[in-house]
Amino acid sequence: MHTSRRKFIATSLTGGLAATLPGSAIGKNSDAGIETIYTKLDEVLQKPVLKKELFTAPVIIESLELLRYKNSFLCRVRSKEGAEGWSFSNDGPMKSFYPVFVNRLQPYFIGKDARELEALLEEAYVYQSNYKFQSLALWVPIATIEFAILDMLGRMAGRSLGQLIGEIHHPTVSFYQANSERDISGEEVLQHLQQEAAASKTKALKFKVGGRMSHPEFPIGRSDKLIPQMRKIFGDDMHLFADSNGSYDTAEAIRIGKLLQEYKYEHYEEPVPFDWYEETKQVADALTIPIAGGEQESSMHNFRWLIAHDALQIVQPDVYYFGGMIRSMRVARMAAALGKPVTPHISGGLGYLYMMHFVSVLPNAGTYHEFKGDNKELPMECKTSSLLIEDGIIKVPTGPGSGVDVDPDYLKKYKVVTD
Repeated sequence: MHTSRRKFIATSLTGGLAATLPGSAIGKNSDAGIETIYTKLDEVLQKPVLKKELFTAPVIIESLELLRYKNSFLCRVRSKEGAEGWSFSNDGPMKSFYPVFVNRLQPYFIGKDARELEALLEEAYVYQSNYKFQSLALWVPIATIEFAILDMLGRMAGRSLGQLIGEIHHPTVSFYQANSERDISGEEVLQHLQQEAAASKTKALKFKVGGRMSHPEFPIGRSDKLIPQMRKIFGDDMHLFADSNGSYDTAEAIRIGKLLQEYKYEHYEEPVPFDWYEETKQVADALTIPIAGGEQESSMHNFRWLIAHDALQIVQPDVYYFGGMIRSMRVARMAAALGKPVTPHISGGLGYLYMMHFVSVLPNAGTYHEFKGDNKELPMECKTSSLLIEDGIIKVPTGPGSGVDVDPDYLKKYKVVTD
Protein backbone atom coordinates (compact mmCIF):
# COMPACT_ATOMS: atom_id res chain seq x y z
CA MET A 1 0.00 0.00 0.00
CA HIS A 2 1.03 3.62 -0.44
CA THR A 3 2.89 5.51 2.28
CA SER A 4 0.55 7.62 4.37
CA ARG A 5 0.53 11.30 3.44
CA ARG A 6 0.36 12.09 7.15
CA LYS A 7 3.70 10.31 7.59
CA PHE A 8 5.15 12.52 4.88
CA ILE A 9 3.89 15.61 6.69
CA ALA A 10 5.32 14.43 10.00
CA THR A 11 8.69 13.75 8.36
CA SER A 12 8.72 17.24 6.83
CA LEU A 13 7.96 18.81 10.19
CA THR A 14 10.63 16.78 11.92
CA GLY A 15 13.30 18.33 9.73
CA GLY A 16 11.81 21.82 9.58
CA LEU A 17 9.72 23.95 11.88
CA ALA A 18 9.37 21.28 14.56
CA ALA A 19 13.08 21.57 15.28
CA THR A 20 12.58 25.20 16.30
CA LEU A 21 9.69 24.55 18.68
CA PRO A 22 10.00 23.69 22.37
CA GLY A 23 9.29 20.09 23.33
CA SER A 24 6.20 18.68 21.60
CA ALA A 25 4.42 22.00 21.25
CA ILE A 26 2.91 21.12 17.88
CA GLY A 27 1.38 17.91 19.11
CA LYS A 28 -0.06 19.49 22.25
CA ASN A 29 -1.05 22.77 20.58
CA SER A 30 0.32 24.67 23.56
CA ASP A 31 -0.13 28.44 23.53
CA ALA A 32 3.62 28.92 23.19
CA GLY A 33 3.79 26.44 20.32
CA ILE A 34 0.89 27.99 18.42
CA GLU A 35 2.27 31.50 18.83
CA THR A 36 5.62 30.31 17.47
CA ILE A 37 3.84 28.79 14.49
CA TYR A 38 1.85 31.96 13.90
CA THR A 39 5.05 34.01 13.97
CA LYS A 40 6.51 31.72 11.32
CA LEU A 41 3.40 31.97 9.13
CA ASP A 42 3.22 35.74 9.50
CA GLU A 43 6.81 36.02 8.30
CA VAL A 44 5.85 33.99 5.23
CA LEU A 45 2.84 36.22 4.55
CA GLN A 46 5.02 39.34 4.49
CA LYS A 47 7.16 38.12 1.59
CA PRO A 48 6.27 39.54 -1.85
CA VAL A 49 4.92 37.18 -4.50
CA LEU A 50 4.87 39.07 -7.82
CA LYS A 51 8.28 39.61 -9.43
CA LYS A 52 8.03 43.38 -9.81
CA GLU A 53 11.72 43.58 -10.73
CA LEU A 54 10.88 42.26 -14.20
CA PHE A 55 9.27 45.63 -15.02
CA THR A 56 11.41 48.75 -14.78
CA ALA A 57 8.79 51.26 -15.98
CA PRO A 58 5.19 51.80 -14.87
CA VAL A 59 2.52 49.69 -16.60
CA ILE A 60 -0.54 51.91 -16.33
CA ILE A 61 -3.90 50.20 -16.83
CA GLU A 62 -5.82 52.23 -19.41
CA SER A 63 -8.83 49.93 -19.80
CA LEU A 64 -10.27 46.91 -18.07
CA GLU A 65 -13.33 45.28 -19.62
CA LEU A 66 -15.60 42.35 -18.99
CA LEU A 67 -16.91 40.78 -22.21
CA ARG A 68 -19.84 38.40 -22.56
CA TYR A 69 -21.17 36.01 -25.18
CA LYS A 70 -24.22 34.10 -23.96
CA ASN A 71 -23.07 32.84 -20.55
CA SER A 72 -19.35 32.93 -21.30
CA PHE A 73 -17.24 35.75 -19.80
CA LEU A 74 -13.79 37.03 -20.73
CA CYS A 75 -11.73 39.87 -19.32
CA ARG A 76 -9.50 42.15 -21.39
CA VAL A 77 -6.97 44.58 -19.95
CA ARG A 78 -4.88 47.12 -21.87
CA SER A 79 -2.04 49.35 -20.80
CA LYS A 80 -1.40 52.91 -21.98
CA GLU A 81 1.56 51.58 -23.95
CA GLY A 82 -0.68 49.13 -25.83
CA ALA A 83 0.08 45.88 -24.00
CA GLU A 84 -2.90 43.56 -23.73
CA GLY A 85 -3.92 40.64 -21.57
CA TRP A 86 -6.91 38.28 -21.44
CA SER A 87 -8.45 35.94 -18.94
CA PHE A 88 -11.23 33.38 -18.85
CA SER A 89 -13.69 33.81 -16.00
CA ASN A 90 -15.49 31.17 -13.99
CA ASP A 91 -18.73 31.45 -15.93
CA GLY A 92 -21.07 29.86 -13.39
CA PRO A 93 -20.52 32.37 -10.58
CA MET A 94 -19.91 35.28 -12.96
CA LYS A 95 -23.47 34.99 -14.32
CA SER A 96 -24.59 36.19 -10.89
CA PHE A 97 -21.67 38.42 -9.91
CA TYR A 98 -20.78 40.38 -13.05
CA PRO A 99 -22.28 43.61 -11.55
CA VAL A 100 -19.64 43.42 -8.80
CA PHE A 101 -16.95 43.39 -11.49
CA VAL A 102 -18.44 46.27 -13.46
CA ASN A 103 -19.66 48.54 -10.67
CA ARG A 104 -17.28 47.93 -7.78
CA LEU A 105 -13.95 46.65 -9.15
CA GLN A 106 -13.47 47.85 -12.72
CA PRO A 107 -13.36 51.57 -11.74
CA TYR A 108 -10.75 50.94 -9.06
CA PHE A 109 -8.12 49.37 -11.34
CA ILE A 110 -8.28 51.99 -14.13
CA GLY A 111 -5.21 54.24 -14.05
CA LYS A 112 -3.30 52.03 -11.60
CA ASP A 113 0.21 50.65 -12.12
CA ALA A 114 -0.07 46.92 -12.84
CA ARG A 115 3.33 46.36 -11.24
CA GLU A 116 1.64 47.05 -7.90
CA LEU A 117 -0.85 44.23 -8.41
CA GLU A 118 -0.23 42.69 -4.97
CA ALA A 119 -1.12 45.92 -3.20
CA LEU A 120 -4.01 46.60 -5.58
CA LEU A 121 -5.65 43.30 -4.68
CA GLU A 122 -5.59 44.21 -1.00
CA GLU A 123 -6.80 47.76 -1.59
CA ALA A 124 -9.63 46.63 -3.88
CA TYR A 125 -10.88 44.51 -0.96
CA VAL A 126 -11.42 47.71 1.07
CA TYR A 127 -12.43 50.03 -1.81
CA GLN A 128 -16.11 51.05 -1.43
CA SER A 129 -16.34 48.51 1.44
CA ASN A 130 -15.99 45.61 -1.01
CA TYR A 131 -15.09 43.37 1.92
CA LYS A 132 -18.83 43.16 2.58
CA PHE A 133 -18.99 40.96 -0.55
CA GLN A 134 -16.47 38.50 0.90
CA SER A 135 -16.48 35.06 -0.76
CA LEU A 136 -17.28 34.18 -4.39
CA ALA A 137 -19.18 37.41 -5.11
CA LEU A 138 -15.93 39.36 -4.66
CA TRP A 139 -13.11 36.93 -5.23
CA VAL A 140 -14.23 35.36 -8.53
CA PRO A 141 -14.35 38.81 -10.22
CA ILE A 142 -11.03 39.76 -8.62
CA ALA A 143 -9.42 36.51 -9.78
CA THR A 144 -10.70 37.20 -13.30
CA ILE A 145 -9.05 40.62 -13.20
CA GLU A 146 -5.83 39.29 -11.72
CA PHE A 147 -5.47 36.59 -14.38
CA ALA A 148 -5.88 39.17 -17.16
CA ILE A 149 -3.30 41.52 -15.63
CA LEU A 150 -0.87 38.65 -15.10
CA ASP A 151 -1.44 37.56 -18.71
CA MET A 152 -0.55 41.08 -19.88
CA LEU A 153 2.54 41.24 -17.68
CA GLY A 154 3.61 37.77 -18.74
CA ARG A 155 3.35 38.63 -22.41
CA MET A 156 5.36 41.80 -21.81
CA ALA A 157 8.11 39.95 -19.94
CA GLY A 158 8.06 36.76 -22.04
CA ARG A 159 7.22 34.73 -18.91
CA SER A 160 4.48 32.26 -18.11
CA LEU A 161 1.95 33.09 -15.40
CA GLY A 162 3.80 30.80 -13.02
CA GLN A 163 7.16 32.44 -13.72
CA LEU A 164 5.75 35.78 -12.57
CA ILE A 165 5.16 34.42 -9.07
CA GLY A 166 7.74 31.65 -8.62
CA GLU A 167 10.17 29.22 -10.19
CA ILE A 168 9.07 26.24 -12.26
CA HIS A 169 9.17 23.00 -10.24
CA HIS A 170 6.62 20.98 -12.23
CA PRO A 171 6.61 21.33 -16.04
CA THR A 172 3.88 18.68 -16.12
CA VAL A 173 0.93 18.03 -13.82
CA SER A 174 -0.42 14.58 -12.94
CA PHE A 175 -4.19 14.55 -12.58
CA TYR A 176 -6.68 12.51 -10.66
CA GLN A 177 -10.00 11.87 -12.34
CA ALA A 178 -12.77 13.43 -10.26
CA ASN A 179 -16.29 12.03 -10.33
CA SER A 180 -18.94 14.42 -8.98
CA GLU A 181 -21.98 12.15 -9.19
CA ARG A 182 -24.30 11.73 -6.24
CA ASP A 183 -27.81 10.32 -5.98
CA ILE A 184 -26.97 7.33 -8.14
CA SER A 185 -26.00 3.86 -7.07
CA GLY A 186 -22.44 2.93 -6.19
CA GLU A 187 -22.48 0.44 -9.06
CA GLU A 188 -23.20 3.23 -11.54
CA VAL A 189 -20.41 5.40 -10.10
CA LEU A 190 -17.99 2.49 -10.40
CA GLN A 191 -18.95 1.92 -14.00
CA HIS A 192 -18.44 5.58 -14.88
CA LEU A 193 -15.10 5.77 -13.08
CA GLN A 194 -13.85 2.67 -14.86
CA GLN A 195 -14.67 4.29 -18.19
CA GLU A 196 -13.06 7.61 -17.19
CA ALA A 197 -9.93 5.97 -15.80
CA ALA A 198 -9.51 3.91 -18.96
CA ALA A 199 -9.82 7.00 -21.14
CA SER A 200 -7.44 9.23 -19.17
CA LYS A 201 -5.07 6.47 -17.99
CA THR A 202 -4.98 8.22 -14.64
CA LYS A 203 -3.39 6.58 -11.63
CA ALA A 204 -5.67 8.34 -9.13
CA LEU A 205 -9.43 8.73 -8.64
CA LYS A 206 -11.72 10.78 -6.41
CA PHE A 207 -15.43 10.25 -5.82
CA LYS A 208 -18.18 11.63 -3.59
CA VAL A 209 -19.33 10.22 -0.27
CA GLY A 210 -22.31 11.40 1.75
CA GLY A 211 -25.09 13.68 0.59
CA ARG A 212 -23.40 17.17 0.49
CA MET A 213 -23.57 19.75 3.29
CA SER A 214 -25.31 17.46 5.80
CA HIS A 215 -28.07 16.29 3.45
CA PRO A 216 -28.87 12.57 3.69
CA GLU A 217 -27.23 10.53 0.98
CA PHE A 218 -29.18 8.60 -1.61
CA PRO A 219 -29.34 5.69 -1.96
CA ILE A 220 -29.01 5.15 1.79
CA GLY A 221 -25.82 3.28 2.65
CA ARG A 222 -24.23 4.09 -0.71
CA SER A 223 -20.91 5.27 0.77
CA ASP A 224 -20.48 2.27 3.07
CA LYS A 225 -20.75 -0.02 0.05
CA LEU A 226 -18.81 2.12 -2.40
CA ILE A 227 -15.69 2.67 -0.27
CA PRO A 228 -14.65 -1.02 -0.15
CA GLN A 229 -15.91 -1.66 -3.70
CA MET A 230 -13.62 1.02 -5.11
CA ARG A 231 -10.55 -0.59 -3.57
CA LYS A 232 -11.62 -4.07 -4.68
CA ILE A 233 -12.25 -3.02 -8.28
CA PHE A 234 -9.24 -0.74 -8.79
CA GLY A 235 -6.72 -2.58 -6.63
CA ASP A 236 -3.91 -1.49 -4.37
CA ASP A 237 -2.00 0.44 -7.02
CA MET A 238 -4.76 3.02 -7.62
CA HIS A 239 -4.54 6.18 -5.51
CA LEU A 240 -8.04 6.76 -4.09
CA PHE A 241 -9.51 9.91 -2.56
CA ALA A 242 -12.97 10.61 -1.12
CA ASP A 243 -14.81 13.94 -0.95
CA SER A 244 -17.68 14.49 1.49
CA ASN A 245 -18.46 18.16 0.67
CA GLY A 246 -19.37 18.68 4.32
CA SER A 247 -21.82 15.79 4.51
CA TYR A 248 -21.33 14.68 8.11
CA ASP A 249 -21.39 15.73 11.73
CA THR A 250 -18.23 15.01 13.70
CA ALA A 251 -19.12 11.50 14.87
CA GLU A 252 -20.26 10.27 11.45
CA ALA A 253 -17.29 11.92 9.75
CA ILE A 254 -14.97 9.99 12.03
CA ARG A 255 -16.82 6.73 11.38
CA ILE A 256 -16.58 7.17 7.61
CA GLY A 257 -12.96 8.25 8.00
CA LYS A 258 -12.08 5.02 9.78
CA LEU A 259 -13.64 3.06 6.93
CA LEU A 260 -11.52 5.03 4.47
CA GLN A 261 -8.46 4.27 6.57
CA GLU A 262 -9.27 0.57 6.58
CA TYR A 263 -9.22 0.53 2.79
CA LYS A 264 -6.11 2.70 2.53
CA TYR A 265 -7.54 5.85 1.01
CA GLU A 266 -5.08 8.73 0.75
CA HIS A 267 -7.14 11.78 1.57
CA TYR A 268 -10.54 12.65 2.98
CA GLU A 269 -11.92 15.97 1.76
CA GLU A 270 -14.26 18.27 3.73
CA PRO A 271 -15.58 15.64 6.17
CA VAL A 272 -17.75 18.25 7.93
CA PRO A 273 -19.18 21.57 6.65
CA PHE A 274 -16.33 23.79 5.48
CA ASP A 275 -16.83 26.50 8.10
CA TRP A 276 -16.84 24.05 11.03
CA TYR A 277 -13.23 24.78 11.91
CA GLU A 278 -13.06 23.21 15.37
CA GLU A 279 -14.96 20.16 14.18
CA THR A 280 -12.62 19.76 11.21
CA LYS A 281 -9.73 19.66 13.66
CA GLN A 282 -11.56 17.15 15.87
CA VAL A 283 -11.97 14.83 12.89
CA ALA A 284 -8.31 15.30 11.89
CA ASP A 285 -7.16 14.54 15.44
CA ALA A 286 -9.22 11.34 15.54
CA LEU A 287 -7.95 9.90 12.24
CA THR A 288 -4.70 9.04 10.52
CA ILE A 289 -5.98 9.65 6.97
CA PRO A 290 -4.98 13.18 5.88
CA ILE A 291 -7.84 15.69 5.93
CA ALA A 292 -8.05 17.93 2.86
CA GLY A 293 -9.98 21.17 2.54
CA GLY A 294 -10.05 24.85 1.71
CA GLU A 295 -11.95 25.07 -1.57
CA GLN A 296 -14.68 27.22 -0.01
CA GLU A 297 -12.35 29.29 2.16
CA SER A 298 -12.17 32.99 1.34
CA SER A 299 -10.27 34.28 4.37
CA MET A 300 -6.47 34.36 4.63
CA HIS A 301 -6.81 34.53 8.40
CA ASN A 302 -8.94 31.40 8.50
CA PHE A 303 -6.43 29.53 6.34
CA ARG A 304 -3.78 30.64 8.81
CA TRP A 305 -5.80 29.06 11.66
CA LEU A 306 -6.50 25.82 9.76
CA ILE A 307 -2.84 25.40 8.86
CA ALA A 308 -1.41 26.39 12.24
CA HIS A 309 -3.75 24.08 14.18
CA ASP A 310 -3.19 21.13 11.82
CA ALA A 311 -6.91 20.94 11.07
CA LEU A 312 -5.91 20.33 7.45
CA GLN A 313 -3.06 18.13 6.35
CA ILE A 314 -3.65 18.85 2.65
CA VAL A 315 -4.46 22.44 1.70
CA GLN A 316 -6.82 23.15 -1.23
CA PRO A 317 -7.34 26.80 -2.17
CA ASP A 318 -9.27 27.39 -5.38
CA VAL A 319 -7.52 30.04 -7.49
CA TYR A 320 -10.90 31.47 -8.60
CA TYR A 321 -12.76 31.23 -5.31
CA PHE A 322 -9.83 32.63 -3.33
CA GLY A 323 -9.18 35.60 -5.59
CA GLY A 324 -6.32 34.53 -7.82
CA MET A 325 -2.84 33.08 -7.92
CA ILE A 326 -1.09 35.66 -5.75
CA ARG A 327 -3.35 35.17 -2.74
CA SER A 328 -3.31 31.41 -3.27
CA MET A 329 0.51 31.47 -3.36
CA ARG A 330 0.53 33.02 0.10
CA VAL A 331 -1.59 30.12 1.36
CA ALA A 332 0.72 27.64 -0.36
CA ARG A 333 3.73 29.24 1.29
CA MET A 334 2.10 28.95 4.71
CA ALA A 335 1.42 25.29 4.02
CA ALA A 336 5.01 24.75 2.90
CA ALA A 337 6.31 26.33 6.10
CA LEU A 338 4.64 23.50 8.03
CA GLY A 339 5.45 20.73 5.58
CA LYS A 340 1.95 20.45 4.14
CA PRO A 341 1.23 19.66 0.47
CA VAL A 342 -1.12 21.76 -1.66
CA THR A 343 -3.58 20.24 -4.12
CA PRO A 344 -5.73 23.16 -5.31
CA HIS A 345 -9.43 22.75 -5.88
CA ILE A 346 -10.42 23.34 -9.49
CA SER A 347 -13.43 25.29 -10.67
CA GLY A 348 -15.19 24.55 -13.92
CA GLY A 349 -14.42 25.78 -17.42
CA LEU A 350 -10.78 26.73 -17.88
CA GLY A 351 -10.01 26.61 -14.18
CA TYR A 352 -7.58 23.78 -14.86
CA LEU A 353 -5.44 26.13 -17.02
CA TYR A 354 -4.79 28.56 -14.16
CA MET A 355 -4.50 25.74 -11.67
CA MET A 356 -1.73 24.15 -13.79
CA HIS A 357 0.26 27.38 -13.89
CA PHE A 358 -0.17 27.71 -10.12
CA VAL A 359 0.88 24.11 -9.41
CA SER A 360 3.90 24.44 -11.72
CA VAL A 361 5.63 26.75 -9.22
CA LEU A 362 4.73 24.99 -5.97
CA PRO A 363 7.64 23.14 -4.36
CA ASN A 364 5.06 21.54 -2.04
CA ALA A 365 2.56 20.57 -4.75
CA GLY A 366 0.71 17.33 -4.13
CA THR A 367 1.32 14.37 -6.40
CA TYR A 368 -2.07 14.38 -8.14
CA HIS A 369 -4.39 17.27 -9.00
CA GLU A 370 -8.04 17.55 -9.90
CA PHE A 371 -9.38 17.33 -13.43
CA LYS A 372 -13.07 17.75 -14.30
CA GLY A 373 -12.85 17.95 -18.07
CA ASP A 374 -11.67 20.66 -20.44
CA ASN A 375 -13.56 23.51 -22.08
CA LYS A 376 -14.51 22.46 -25.59
CA GLU A 377 -16.55 25.55 -26.46
CA LEU A 378 -13.80 28.14 -26.90
CA PRO A 379 -11.68 27.71 -30.03
CA MET A 380 -8.22 28.08 -28.52
CA GLU A 381 -4.64 27.64 -29.63
CA CYS A 382 -1.83 26.64 -27.30
CA LYS A 383 1.51 26.28 -29.08
CA THR A 384 3.32 24.62 -26.18
CA SER A 385 0.77 22.10 -24.84
CA SER A 386 -2.10 20.00 -26.13
CA LEU A 387 -3.95 20.82 -22.87
CA LEU A 388 -5.12 17.21 -22.98
CA ILE A 389 -4.47 14.41 -20.52
CA GLU A 390 -1.96 11.97 -21.96
CA ASP A 391 -1.20 8.98 -19.73
CA GLY A 392 -2.67 10.89 -16.80
CA ILE A 393 -0.46 13.96 -17.36
CA ILE A 394 -0.88 17.41 -18.92
CA LYS A 395 2.05 19.56 -20.00
CA VAL A 396 1.92 23.05 -18.51
CA PRO A 397 1.96 25.75 -21.22
CA THR A 398 5.33 27.51 -21.45
CA GLY A 399 4.37 30.40 -23.68
CA PRO A 400 4.12 33.96 -22.33
CA GLY A 401 1.20 34.75 -20.06
CA SER A 402 -1.39 31.99 -20.00
CA GLY A 403 0.17 30.51 -23.14
CA VAL A 404 -3.29 30.31 -24.71
CA ASP A 405 -4.88 32.41 -27.47
CA VAL A 406 -8.53 32.43 -28.53
CA ASP A 407 -9.51 32.63 -32.20
CA PRO A 408 -9.83 36.40 -32.95
CA ASP A 409 -12.91 35.84 -35.11
CA TYR A 410 -14.64 34.04 -32.26
CA LEU A 411 -13.80 36.92 -29.92
CA LYS A 412 -15.86 39.23 -32.12
CA LYS A 413 -18.98 37.54 -30.74
CA TYR A 414 -18.29 38.98 -27.28
CA LYS A 415 -19.75 42.31 -26.23
CA VAL A 416 -18.51 44.59 -23.46
CA VAL A 417 -20.63 44.43 -20.30
CA THR A 418 -21.50 47.95 -19.16
CA ASP A 419 -23.96 47.42 -16.28
